[in-house]
Amino acid sequence: NGIKNGIVKAIKLYGRKNQFGKINNINSNDVIDYSDILISIFINEPSFEGQTKKRVVMPKLQKILEEIIENEFLKWLNSNKKIANKLVEALIERSLLRTDLHKIKELERKTIKEKNRLPGKLVDCANKNIQNTELFIVEGDSAGGSAKQARNREFQAILPLKGKILNVEKAVPFKVFENDQIKNLYTALGVTVGTENDERELNLEKLRYHKLIIMCDADVDGSHIATLILTFLFRYMKKLIEDGYVYIATPPLYLLKKGATTRYCFDEEERERVMQELTQGKENVNVGIQRYKGLGEMNPGQLWETTMDPEKRTLMKVTVESAAEAAETFQNLMGSDVEARREFIERNAKFVVNLDV
Repeated sequence: NGIKNGIVKAIKLYGRKNQFGKINNINSNDVIDYSDILISIFINEPSFEGQTKKRVVMPKLQKILEEIIENEFLKWLNSNKKIANKLVEALIERSLLRTDLHKIKELERKTIKEKNRLPGKLVDCANKNIQNTELFIVEGDSAGGSAKQARNREFQAILPLKGKILNVEKAVPFKVFENDQIKNLYTALGVTVGTENDERELNLEKLRYHKLIIMCDADVDGSHIATLILTFLFRYMKKLIEDGYVYIATPPLYLLKKGATTRYCFDEEERERVMQELTQGKENVNVGIQRYKGLGEMNPGQLWETTMDPEKRTLMKVTVESAAEAAETFQNLMGSDVEARREFIERNAKFVVNLDV
């Protein structure tokens, strides 16, 4: 107890003097649970608790040890500021993560199907049985409104996300759990999240949907948002991917019209091929071309027909062939190492066929 109290007091005093926010959130468990501590002390006249003598009880000695350890450890912190700052930052992060995980556990204890526990933006489906139900993650209220009208209410739910979610590859864990978009996502799914160092597995018995479908615009921004969502799922809900619950929708890029004939095209190559078919290689043939800048530009009928109808749509299932390789890719693309990302781009730039700038 003397060691624990002395170390924690020194850390808090150092943190306050150096203006670290939320330093008071740290408790002894944040320090001791991750530490190896050896104490060697000789006591002339020890006083024990009870007949079994399992525990030394000497409050005065404890107080002396606290003061000595606090003073000596504070000297060490002030003499090793670079390491001390890293230590304090790690302890603050750990303490905030502990607080947030406690909140998540509290959420687990309550039924996720209570309407007041679900995100306000979520448009749920009528079917309460998970079998064949689908949750579409869309970007923005415009696409969300179109998807809401296009969906089959019986088994399709819609969750619009506001803009780009947090890049979890760069963020400290407690920031991840504080992010409103991420809270909405895991609350809607009905399962909890954990960190890479947290061995708790997702309880898929509480999963509320059979498919999680990421449905973003077919442009660079849409691809970036999809990648941010996948990064979060891979780092914090990887079992969803491993067990085959995660999909990516493939909305069309173009609508080609010639008279009463309409054709949807999903990439440049298909557009050129369909253009040749409609014109039969002839010039001056009037073919209307609409480039979809976003899902919100489609009317509900078009969105259903091309992207949401299980009978006609194409879904890409997200799989992880190699967890180590996937982790390295996410780290290179989404992490803080700019040099690694530059090298990745240089190696792979030659493979880019269509560049959206």
